[in-house]
Amino acid sequence: MKDTLIFIIKSIVEKDDRVDVTEEENQGIVNFTVKVDPEEMGKVIGKEGKVIKAIRNIMRIPGVLQNKKIYITLAE
Repeated sequence: MKDTLIFIIKSIVEKDDRVDVTEEENQGIVNFTVKVDPEEMGKVIGKEGKVIKAIRNIMRIPGVLQNKKIYITLAE
């Protein structure tokens, strides 16, 4: 799942070498923390948060298949 999230984020931003995703799993809950270049945070969030909502919806699919809850947090 982490690789899929990294692929999606790197496809959106231009400075893909500055993308960092950390994963923490606890009792069926997976927390992903995404760090990107501060200048490109707007691209990941999107207008009215539509891009990050879409990413969360896409990442929900493998979570459901593995009976896990997925949370994605953007770090500054």
